[in-house]
Amino acid sequence: MAVVEELLRSESDGSISFGNHKLLQKAKVEDFKHAGDLLKVKTYNEITKLEKNGMFLYESVPGTSVRNFSETESGVEFVVEGDEDAQITVGLTDDREYEVYVADKSIGTMKTGLGGKLSLSVELQAAGEVCVKIVQV
Repeated sequence: MAVVEELLRSESDGSISFGNHKLLQKAKVEDFKHAGDLLKVKTYNEITKLEKNGMFLYESVPGTSVRNFSETESGVEFVVEGDEDAQITVGLTDDREYEVYVADKSIGTMKTGLGGKLSLSVELQAAGEVCVKIVQV
């Protein structure tokens, strides 16, 4: 998988791709229109952050490149790439339980709190890219 050179782009399947974990300096794209929403991404090798309509949607430390990020009423799915293992936080629905899959294997169920955030660790250093799927139970 290649980094997202344009930092944020719409894909033909309705998903988005964003982030560039290879950048040494911070870069951002604001007011990107996608499916009626305004998106903002900030990214470089230390952090990648995505907001939708001013609300938190995704963050990784260190920075990652994300491909085919799609949201549904029941969760999110994406492919993530990075040079190091990453801590990923995703904005979901408040106070809900989700089944989390990494590389097509369930790592268990997790519950969001009042802020709707769910955090997970993804081993990227050896894998390169990993598929993540988070589905409401």
